[in-house]
Amino acid sequence: MSEIRKIDPTQFDNRRNQTKIRKIDPKQFDNRRKSSTNSTTTKASKDRKFKSLRYPVARLESDSDYLEIKVLEYQAPGFETSGTGQSLRLQTSSESLKNNEIILGHIFLPIPEAITDSNGVTWGEDSLNGLAATGVGVAQDVISSNNLQEVGQAGGRAGQSLQQLLGDDATTSAINATFASMAVNALGGATSRTGILARQTGAILNPNMELLFGGVQLRQFSFSFDFSPRDENESIVIKKIIRAFKKSLNAKNSSTGENKGSGLFIKSPDVFQLTYKTGASNHQFLHKFKPMALLNIGVNYTGAGTYATYDNTAPVHTKIDLTFQELNPIYSEDYDAEEGLEGTGF
Repeated sequence: MSEIRKIDPTQFDNRRNQTKIRKIDPKQFDNRRKSSTNSTTTKASKDRKFKSLRYPVARLESDSDYLEIKVLEYQAPGFETSGTGQSLRLQTSSESLKNNEIILGHIFLPIPEAITDSNGVTWGEDSLNGLAATGVGVAQDVISSNNLQEVGQAGGRAGQSLQQLLGDDATTSAINATFASMAVNALGGATSRTGILARQTGAILNPNMELLFGGVQLRQFSFSFDFSPRDENESIVIKKIIRAFKKSLNAKNSSTGENKGSGLFIKSPDVFQLTYKTGASNHQFLHKFKPMALLNIGVNYTGAGTYATYDNTAPVHTKIDLTFQELNPIYSEDYDAEEGLEGTGF
């Protein structure tokens, strides 16, 4: 079995100087994939772009593990016409960002000390008793009728179903209990048909309870980073990183078009694409992210437990907490294409 490579999570690799290691040109992180940027990028977008920021300020090696945070201008999902042009389908935010990716900048941070991911969906209890099921069947029979003759036939079948129900003593008691509870409650009482039926017959309607799929969930991720500048240049980089997160988190108080700057509308904040990397390649084991919104940033300028600064007033220890949430849910098909095929998937 091959030896396990251990990486110090608080530092990038400046180790093994005696060994020749392939260096990565940091310029490749600054202006890559320009072809994917829309040629109609607005002047406002250009003005908000920033150079790549990296902490610690150290050369990245070919085996350095780190977290790449790409800041993107939000693209509204909108609608997409079908092939015939007669109908619309909802486009996802991930698709709109991929089709028109405007990169505002990159931030490179060390791998967080705690790396976790959690996938989940919503399931819930649901019940449907026999009386309600019969009513649903009758309604569907009538709705699916194509003409008046079929509607009449459906009505006849509905009458037969009701007659069969009324021929059952237990069903008759349940119906009587329903009307009795309604009458009592109308006079200010607080009874239920289930309670009345249980008192009269010692039985209740079979709820036919099942656990049914209720929906998908949007994943949320929290990260904590410690910044301890080792020189003046690194303290400046830390300040720029915090400012970049704060600026991208907040909405833009401006409009588009002729009313730009009127304050009539506010535009969505920027969004983020996070990727675990090894050198210039995607990490081959850790999970992937869909585009995310930054929900909250918390900055603690006294991370050491007391106020202390360097000569340039930079805090000696700063901690930031970031909370992200994905723009779109994860589907099973996502594991069979593109990033979903890498590592453990999403």
